[in-house]
Amino acid sequence: MAEKLFDEFESVSSKQWKQQIQYELKGADYNDTLVWESPEGIKVKPFYHNDEAIASSGVSTPEHPFVILQNIYVHDVALSNKRALDTLNRGAESIRFTIENETVSVEDLMQNLPLETTSYFFHLPFLSVDFIAKVNAFAAKTQANITLQIDPVGQLAKDGNWFENLDKDFEKLNTIATQTTVPFLSISSGIYQNAGANLVQQLAYTLAHANEYFNRINRISQPLTIEVSVGTNYFFEIAKLRALRLLFTTLAKEYNHNGDCHIMATPSKRNKTLYDYNVNMLRTTTECMSAILGGADTVANLPYDALYHKDNEFGDRIARNQLLVLKHESYFDKVNNPADGAYYIETLTQQLAEKALALFKEIEAKGGWITQLIEGNIQKKISESAAKEQELFDNGKEILLGTNKYPNKNDKMKHDLELYPFVKQNPRKTLIIPIIEKRLSEKMEQERLAQEE
Repeated sequence: MAEKLFDEFESVSSKQWKQQIQYELKGADYNDTLVWESPEGIKVKPFYHNDEAIASSGVSTPEHPFVILQNIYVHDVALSNKRALDTLNRGAESIRFTIENETVSVEDLMQNLPLETTSYFFHLPFLSVDFIAKVNAFAAKTQANITLQIDPVGQLAKDGNWFENLDKDFEKLNTIATQTTVPFLSISSGIYQNAGANLVQQLAYTLAHANEYFNRINRISQPLTIEVSVGTNYFFEIAKLRALRLLFTTLAKEYNHNGDCHIMATPSKRNKTLYDYNVNMLRTTTECMSAILGGADTVANLPYDALYHKDNEFGDRIARNQLLVLKHESYFDKVNNPADGAYYIETLTQQLAEKALALFKEIEAKGGWITQLIEGNIQKKISESAAKEQELFDNGKEILLGTNKYPNKNDKMKHDLELYPFVKQNPRKTLIIPIIEKRLSEKMEQERLAQEE
C-alpha cells in the first residue's frame, strides 16, 4: 500500500492534545488531575505522542518464541522422570528439576527423556563441584541441553548464610567455571519482588547481584540465567524485563562477556491469595502475558493453588494450559519484540533503566552488593518499600479482589491447607538478616482463618 491509512487526516501534535484536554478539564490542573506517580518515582502521563517519543531503547529480545517450563521437585527419581515424560507429552517444552542433594543419579533422572531437542534446568540448592562435574560429563556424553542454576549470592540473601563461606563458595565457583561447559550461573532475583522491593530496586539489585559474579569469578564464558518474578502492574512489568535485558547487556560489555542472559519468568507470589483462590488464575494470566511481551525466554506459570496445596496434577495442568492458550490460541509466539516502538513502554523502559543504573552505581560506591547485604542496608530498603505497599493494601488503595475487596464471607479454607501459606518463623543464627518473602494478604487471611469454625 503506497498511502498510509490516515494520510488524509491532518496530524495533531501533542501540544494540541494537551490544549484540548486542558479545555475539557474546565480549569483543573492537567498535571495534578491526570499525571500520576508510581512508587518508583516515574510520572505517568495520560497519553504519549510520537513528537515527544524517546529514541527506541534498542532492546534485543529473543528471536525464538517463549518456552513453556514445568517445575518438578525431585523427591523420588523414578517418579520425577515419569512425571517429566508425561508433562512433555501434555504440552510442556522444558523441564526444571529442583534436585535436593548430590546423591541423585542424573542418568536415572534423565532416562528416556528427549535430550537433544528439549532444554532442561537443574536448580541446585547446594554447591558441589563433584556433582556438577557429573552433570557436565553426562551432558557432553549425551548432547543433552542442560543448564545448571547455582546461586551462592542468592543463597546468602534468602537463607542468611553462604553454603560454606564467601571464600570457599567462590573458590568452588572458579573451579566450576574452568571445568564446566554447561551454563551454571543463575541470578535468583525473584526474591526481591516477592519481598516487596519496587521495580527500580528489583532491577538495580539484580544488576548488583550479577556484578558480584563478574567481579569474583575469573572468567565467565557461559550465558547467565536470570530468574525474575512478574507482578500485576502490566505495562511496568513489560518494561521491567526489557530494561533488565538492556542493563545486563550494558554490564556484561564492561567485562567483555558476550553471552546473553536467559530470562526465566514466574508470576509473583506477593499478590496471590488464599481466599477466592480462583482469582489467582486471572492474576497469573496477565503476569505471564507481561513476561512474554517483555521478552522472557522461558515462562513457568504458578499454579492457582500453589500457596496451600502440594504439587498436584490438576493445578499443574491448569497452569500449563494457561500458557498453551497464550501461545497457540492467542498467538503470543508469532511476533518478535511486540512492544518495540510503543511510546509508553519505550519511555517506561528507559526511565526504569536509568533509575536502576543510578541506584546500582550507588550500591557499588558503597562497597557492592554483598557488603550492602552484610550491613543490612538492602534489607532495610526492601522493608521500607514493602511497608508502603502493605499500607496501601491495608487501606484498600491496592486491591486484591476476593480479599480486601468483595470478599466471599462463606469461603472456608482452614480444612483445605496442605501447606502452611504464611511466613515461617525459624529463629537461628545467620551471617546476615535474610530477605523474607511475604504476601500482602497474609495478616488478613490469618484473621479470617482464626474466625472459621
